[in-house]
Amino acid sequence: MKEFQLEEVISRAAWLGRDIQTGDEWIYRLSDLEIAEIDAALRHLQSTGQQIPDVGKEHFPLKRFARTLRLLQTEIENGLGIMLIRGLPRDRYSAEEMGLIYWGIGAHLGRAVAQNAQGDVLGHVRDLGRDQYKDMHARGYQTASLLPFHNDSCDIVGLCCLETAKNGGLSAVASSVSVYNALLRSRPDLVKVLTQPFYADRRGEESEGQKPYYVTPIFIWHKGRMFNRFNRTFIDSAQRFNEVPRLTPLQIEALDAVAELCKDPTFRLDMKLERGDMQFVNNYCVLHSRTAYEDHQEEERKRHLLRLWLRTPAFEDFPSALRDRYQDMDKWRANPRAPSYNFVTMKEVTTH
Repeated sequence: MKEFQLEEVISRAAWLGRDIQTGDEWIYRLSDLEIAEIDAALRHLQSTGQQIPDVGKEHFPLKRFARTLRLLQTEIENGLGIMLIRGLPRDRYSAEEMGLIYWGIGAHLGRAVAQNAQGDVLGHVRDLGRDQYKDMHARGYQTASLLPFHNDSCDIVGLCCLETAKNGGLSAVASSVSVYNALLRSRPDLVKVLTQPFYADRRGEESEGQKPYYVTPIFIWHKGRMFNRFNRTFIDSAQRFNEVPRLTPLQIEALDAVAELCKDPTFRLDMKLERGDMQFVNNYCVLHSRTAYEDHQEEERKRHLLRLWLRTPAFEDFPSALRDRYQDMDKWRANPRAPSYNFVTMKEVTTH
């Protein structure tokens, strides 16, 4: 594996937020015909009695829109790395029907993997009043706090908006390719540091005999392609283990540099997810974030998103440095203690 590439990466994935913020090349608006096709697919799925996670794309048959999804997937995997599908009429469907539609569309893109040790494959992003900085078992998506820029343990991460916050909760993304290029121009010494191993906390989700942390570089080159793995919160919390090497001043400076560039308006792309929106992001060339938010008082109006972590055939060959962490997702998927895969009620969500 190359330590790092001395030349800037030239690709559609190397975009700047300021350049595409006012455009719509990252937005796909559903037509009336496509919505009708989704309606028909939902009715067919409901007639089969199939339940998540056993719903495959054959249970959610799409015709012309399936071909469109393949084109959108190409843009996600080999283009900008971000696509927002807009126009699904949220009020037409119950929350459970939205979950089935979202899962069905996701099944056309790839295979869902578990997102936590409980085996959740259809994640619920809601404020459960937890604190990921004080509770090692809490995750950022269970809070209303600011989520720093990061990426997840999958190929494509998707969000589907059921309900919006009273204030805040903006989604933000930044091209890690552009961040890499910028650092290569100004601080190649930091790029070299970022291609070397960092220790990240498993946050209490390790298996028997497994270390409570995993090791991976931030930038990884594999067969001519850049892969990115960045979660500063988990890197910092791994410092609680005595056997983990202390972060050096240069490592801290490098991590800070990535975070600051992502937050810079030149690099970041902000968007408000509207009810019914589906966002899909390439996890290897895009980092994502969310602003803090204030929720509604009414339970049924509280901010609520669904989340998918997808593995896709395009990334079957991925860097060995990611294998340790990815084994967790496959292991959790088969966890016999996993909760029901059916769409859970709000009461059940709060128990996770």
